[in-house]
Amino acid sequence: MITYIALLRGINVGGNNPLPMQELREILAALACENVRTYIQSGNAVFSCNAEPESLTSEIRLAIERRFGFSPKLLLLSHERFAAIAASNPFPEAEQSPKTLHVGFLAEKPPNPDFDMLTDRQAKSEEFSLIDDAFYLYAPDGVGRSKLAGQVERCLGVDVTARNWRTVTKLLELASVTGID
Repeated sequence: MITYIALLRGINVGGNNPLPMQELREILAALACENVRTYIQSGNAVFSCNAEPESLTSEIRLAIERRFGFSPKLLLLSHERFAAIAASNPFPEAEQSPKTLHVGFLAEKPPNPDFDMLTDRQAKSEEFSLIDDAFYLYAPDGVGRSKLAGQVERCLGVDVTARNWRTVTKLLELASVTGID
């Protein structure tokens, strides 16, 4: 069994694409996922499963579409990969203020990131780092005020699903309890 962390994007935001977490847990259980746990309403799930990530991602999206009429973007990471991304955080000083530190989990390593555009949108108080398939943003004035936060995907040219540090650490905690790998 592999422990996975699923990051769904664009659900339960502003009344759009409603997906109750209880129903997400039911969908995952129906797909032979075990020890399913969810965290907050924004689409975070931790579970164990024998399936390969590519086929499981497709199956989850299809099951959600059949039941709710929309197919959310979904990034499925192994517990091991998720933990490695968290351990690579280049801004450990920001961990004390978990709402100011965000990790962008990328669908793939960006082939041609536009660092000039990233820097142009960066506030003086902000710091960012791109490490392989993860984008770290430290926004001490708040991510809601950040001009950069809303442009990361455009600058990198790949799908990005971001979580604040509090969510990252909570998902790691859930995966450690759930995990079998």
